[in-house]
Amino acid sequence: MTDEPRHELAHLGPHALRTPDPEGTLRYFTGLLGMDVVAEEGRATYLRAHGDYEAWSLKVIAAERAEPAWVSWRTWSPGALLRRTEWLETHGHRGRWIPADRGIGPWYEFTDPDGHVFRLYYGTQRHTAPPESRPVVPTNHQAYAGRGANVRRLDHVNLLARDVRACREFWETAFGLRTYEIVRRPDGHQEAAAWMSSSIQGHELIYTGENTAAQGRLHHLAYVVDSREEVLRAAEIVADARIPIEAGPSRHTAIQGFYLYTREPGGHRIEIAHGGYLVFAPDSEPHIWNAEEWKAKPGWGAPLPPEFHLYGTPPDGTAAGGDGER
Repeated sequence: MTDEPRHELAHLGPHALRTPDPEGTLRYFTGLLGMDVVAEEGRATYLRAHGDYEAWSLKVIAAERAEPAWVSWRTWSPGALLRRTEWLETHGHRGRWIPADRGIGPWYEFTDPDGHVFRLYYGTQRHTAPPESRPVVPTNHQAYAGRGANVRRLDHVNLLARDVRACREFWETAFGLRTYEIVRRPDGHQEAAAWMSSSIQGHELIYTGENTAAQGRLHHLAYVVDSREEVLRAAEIVADARIPIEAGPSRHTAIQGFYLYTREPGGHRIEIAHGGYLVFAPDSEPHIWNAEEWKAKPGWGAPLPPEFHLYGTPPDGTAAGGDGER
């Protein structure tokens, strides 16, 4: 007999970015992506998308350079939170507890094998829509926004890693994430990319190979819209706003989502995404691409530009991580 899978992460939670251009970054997320400002506190601004059930989901922090601050997961229960933190502490990944932030938390902060900062939490505050944005359908979290690209929520996070395999195995072992696709390097052992999820969704956490000397960097954050047509509409919106489009609109080979990549004014790469397959089989095995198969890229997606495999934030070094408020 084998142990049951350890499915104790419910979903990706709030996340935080540092930006050297807070005004430009906020204009991008509010005016172009359609997110709402929830609160402002010191150097930080809190935002949410119309499909988020929690009080806020993105924290934008004014800083000297663009870099990721942290990414979080909500656990299934208070007990799951304690079990996962105990595992981290007994297996050499000791972190620290951080007080709740505007109704969400407390958080347990730790790093993955590449130095990216993560947080676990269970306690949260749900969004209560004010009268002017109360939805007619009570199971919605607020009235349909219909602004800008009209993103619904965070879809996935892609991180650059010096050792993709080590990061993948860390999340599989410690948290029971399911891996749906892996790209092997030509040596057949090292990995160039891995797509993982806590659910039947094809990807929530992605690692792709870091091709520079940096460590702990963000490749991109992806926010989901309701249709492919809305990805095309987003391309019109960002183009008219003079925001450079790095890649797309097109379709990925891995997970098969439809995409549009831009860089917000602070420097972070942001994807506006739709689709991707769902995996219902509880015993599915990851599809493993060898280097030759992956280079052939079956399907009809357009080639990605060379800088797509090199650029990340921070653009010139190692991410510091952490709250950014200290």
